[in-house]
Order: sequence, then C-alpha cells, then structure tokens
Amino acid sequence: MLLSLLPFYPLISFLLIIVLKKQLSWWQTSVLSVGTMLLCAITSLVLLNALNQAPDGVITSHLWRWFSLSDGDSFASVNFSFYLDALSAVMICVVSCIGFLIHLFAAFYMKEDENFGRFMAYMNLFIVAMLILVLADNLVLLYLGWEGVGLCSFLLIGFWYQEKANVLAARKAFIVTRIGDTSMAIGLFMLFNAIGSVNIVEVNELATAQWQVGNNDAYWICLLLLGGAVGKSAQLPLQTWLPDAMAGPTPVSALIHAATMVTAGVYLIARMNGLFILSPQVMNYVAWIGASTLLLAGFAALVQSDIKRVLAYSTMSQIGYMMLALGAGAWSAGIFHLMTHAFFKALLFLTAGAIIYALHHQQNIFNMGGVLKRLPFESGLFIIGLICLMALPGTSGFFSKEAIIGQLWSSPTGGQALWWCAIIGALLTSIYSCRLFFIAFLGKERFSYQVENLASKGLKASLIILAVLSLFGGFLAPDLSVVFAKATQGVSDVVEPQWLHAVAIATPIVGIVFSWFYFSKYRSVEPMNYQKAEQHQNSIVRFCFSGLGFDRLYEVLFIKPFVFIARLNKRDVVDQLVMSFTWYIGLWRDVLIYSQNGLMRWYAAAFAIGLVCFIGGWLL
Repeated sequence: MLLSLLPFYPLISFLLIIVLKKQLSWWQTSVLSVGTMLLCAITSLVLLNALNQAPDGVITSHLWRWFSLSDGDSFASVNFSFYLDALSAVMICVVSCIGFLIHLFAAFYMKEDENFGRFMAYMNLFIVAMLILVLADNLVLLYLGWEGVGLCSFLLIGFWYQEKANVLAARKAFIVTRIGDTSMAIGLFMLFNAIGSVNIVEVNELATAQWQVGNNDAYWICLLLLGGAVGKSAQLPLQTWLPDAMAGPTPVSALIHAATMVTAGVYLIARMNGLFILSPQVMNYVAWIGASTLLLAGFAALVQSDIKRVLAYSTMSQIGYMMLALGAGAWSAGIFHLMTHAFFKALLFLTAGAIIYALHHQQNIFNMGGVLKRLPFESGLFIIGLICLMALPGTSGFFSKEAIIGQLWSSPTGGQALWWCAIIGALLTSIYSCRLFFIAFLGKERFSYQVENLASKGLKASLIILAVLSLFGGFLAPDLSVVFAKATQGVSDVVEPQWLHAVAIATPIVGIVFSWFYFSKYRSVEPMNYQKAEQHQNSIVRFCFSGLGFDRLYEVLFIKPFVFIARLNKRDVVDQLVMSFTWYIGLWRDVLIYSQNGLMRWYAAAFAIGLVCFIGGWLL
C-alpha cells in the first residue's frame, strides 16, 4: 500500500497548489509542497526497511490495468504497477530525501518570487515523474515518467520566461533530449516486437534465454536505448543542453543535476542490465562515451567564469564516470557513485545559490574574491562539497569513485586506456575545483556591496544535512549484488596492482598542488570585466570555453541547413498541395452558384439538355 501511495503524495500537492495557488499563502504553499516531500522521504525509508525484510527482496504493487499491446500472435498487458528492488530503492531514497532537502531550501530561497506557487508545483510534479520512472515495472510506464521529467525540466528551466535567454535554454533542453527520446522509443518498439513483452523483469529474463551474447537484435536495441540515455543524462554527443540549463533558478539546477533527470539515463542502462550484457560491443560504447564526456566536460570546466556553469560541466563529468562504470561492468559502483554524487552536488548547487544570493546575484567568479572571509558558513559547506567532488580520501566521493576506477583496469569492456581516462578526469576535476575556490573564495574582494548572509534556519538545516551526507555517505554503500547477479556472473574478481590504487589516491592531491601555484596569480587581481579579458584569451581557451565547439558544429551541420531549406520552402509545398484541393472545391462551388440563378428558362434548358444526353447515351 505504501508503495502505491509514494508518487501520489507530491501529485496531490501539485494539483492543490495549481488549483488554489492564488488563495494560498507562502506558508500554506510551503507546507503542502515541502510536507509532501517529507512524507515521500519517510515513506521511502520505511519501504527500504520493508524491502530488507522481504523474503525475495522485491515489493510489488498493482494499481490498475492500463491497456494491452499486440505483437500479432499474443497480447501483453501494460499495467500501472510499481516494482521495488534494491536498485529502485536506492533511487527512491535519493529522489525523495535529496528532493525534500532541495524543496526545503527552495521554499525559503524563492519566497519573494511572485510565482512562488507555480514554482513549487512544478517541483512537485518533477518528483512525481521521477518516482514513476524509477518504480515502473514496465517500459511503457517508465517511458511515461521519462517524458514527464523532460516536460518538467522545460517548465523549470524556462521558469523566468520573461527573459528570452531562459526560454531559449528551455527550448534547447527540450529539443535535444527529444532526439534521445525518439531513439529510445524506436528501441522499445523493436524490443516488444522481438520479445513480446514490456515488463522489465520479463524482458531481461527472456532476452537472456532467447539470445546469445553478440545477438544482432540485442545490439541494435541496446544501441537505441543508449541513444535515449545519452540524451537524458547529457552525454556525448547530446550534452549541449546541460550548461544552458543553468538559466533556471538554482534549486532547479540542484534538482535536475543531483537527484533526478540527469541520472535517468544511468538508471535505464542499469535497469536493463540483463539486455546490455548480451551486447559487449554496446557496453564498450557506453564506457567510451562516459570517458569521452568526462574529459570533454573537465576541459570545459577549466575555463568557465560562471560558478553554476562550472558545476554544470562537473555534473556532466561525474555522470560520465557513472556511464564509464556501467560500460565496464562495474554496475554497483556506478549506482553507488550516483548516490554519493547526489549528496555533494546538491550541496554544491544549493550553497552556490546561497552565495549568489548573498552577492546580489553575481555569478562571475572573477567578480567575487574574498568570499571565504565574508561568508564563512556558506564557504565552509562549499569546501566540503568540493573535497567530495575531488574524491579526497575519507569522503563519500572517494569511496564511490575509487570503486569505479578499481574495476576498470581488468574489465573485459573497460581496459587500461579507460583507466587512464578516469585518472586524467580525476586530475581535471581537482584542478577546476581548486581554480574555482582560489579565484572566488580567496584573495581580495572584487565587489563593493554589502553581502546578505543566510538568515533562514530552513536554508541552513538543508545545507548542513547535505554536508553530513556528503562527508559520510560513503558508509551507506548499497548492496546491489542480487540485482546485478546475472550481469556480474562469470566476471573474474581480479586483484588490481597496488600502484593503481596509489595513483588514484594521489591524483587529486597532485591537482591541488598544481592549482595552488598556477592559479595563485588570480588571488590578487583587481576588479575586472571578464568578458573583455576573454577576448584576449588564446584560441584553445575560447574553444574549451564554448564546450569544445559542439554548439557551433551542430549549428553548421543541422541548424543552418534546416533554416536554409525552410526559407526555400517558405510557401510550404505540402501546404500548397492541400490548398489546391481547396481551390478545386471552390471552383465547383462557383459553378454551382452561377447555375443556381433562379431563372426558370435556365432550369428548363438544363433539364432538356440533360434529358437529351441521357436518351442519346441510352440509345447508343
């Protein structure tokens, strides 16, 4: 019963706030929105405890029969049913608990916004869609939640729609992710046609029973599902929407980048592990896409001036680690990193939001400086998030990232090249994290206004809880051995050489030392206009600043040709064809109007002519 209610708590809140938002005060709206998220968090923890006591490690809940699908020979029922195992339990705990803390922060952070009710309603709806996605027992219901989070991201990224840039960012996110969603939809059609079922457990079992490793159908289906995953999780080549998604309010960035949308692609591949293990080639693609994305995002983050864009590229990079883990067969490690990343990335985004608010919405790190001295509480929490992001020993990020790196070297679908990519990515993470800290938090102040410290206990409480989870979340490693038992069957447990672990541990420390000397010059710079300084940067810096030129590439390859064809076809050939039918009908209308003139001699003559034609034709 509790499992059935979980997504309906925020759904009821969403409906009430949308209908009554003009009558509800800030306090009433906050109680509804944040209170239902607290119910979700408590229910998730209760379900986690119940799952541990379940004899088969699974809890199911059937609500109603939705519709039936036919493959020509048989029918498959598509039910509105939920399925809870260890994997989905991790996801609902992350979504509900981190989502509650983000909602609590948002209730105070967005208090003065005139559309506060609409904002909190959208946030609740986002949670509804994500819970449906991770609890769905079939792929059709999962796809419903998948599209739901896409819609909510569009609404939240473009929440401040009065500014054109925000609307363009929301549209870009919606269109780019639709490309991946189309790929996923085609893959689901092919999967049903080949297997005859959309139930996730049945699909994994039937695919393993019917197909051998390397099966061609499995290859194409997995490749199409991977297309959906890279779109939703902002991986190469559909990663361009994520940095622009910073146009939304900061709590939106925390929700999208920490607990919900960007992890959906990782969850999809992990959920369909029984299918993906049948195509080692696609798993190798997953690993290389993850490795390429983490390096691309790392280089881009090195030169960003907006504090939120640095964190956005960081998210892209950390999701790359998760994809790298899944592709290398380190299933549990990938999900473990998903969980710890939610802790420290939510902390980083929310703390960044508090700093931006205190500095009167200043986001350029080159216009900050001395933040550590002026905002010690927020700065201390931000430092905790950074050391977890850098995976310093003892932090949650260290345990999960080390678990990934430790399995790459000897993985059949991983290997030494991918191990080195992960190490270089860790070095880049350390460098851009230190760069951000040294420029924005140390040195002399580069602003002249009075800062506004956090006054709300709700804001502070949510940040402190996230900081504790970020530091000690590594001790909450989930046991997913049952979920991934078949996926890890036959994989040898090779003991890695000790020097590999030593290199992995030393890498972030090397990055810190390098950054201290290289970025020390920025600690004493005078107030500056970074946009002017950017013009004097070399071409490599500008290339990295633009996200390695992918937006420009897609503009040349796709946008400009499409606009050119649209201009050539500005009168719309298809529309003109339809209009020709209108002209034809209109012509006969005019003929009939002309013939119906009310003159009896015309009618008599027409009748006589018609009669003569009829008789003549009959006689012939």
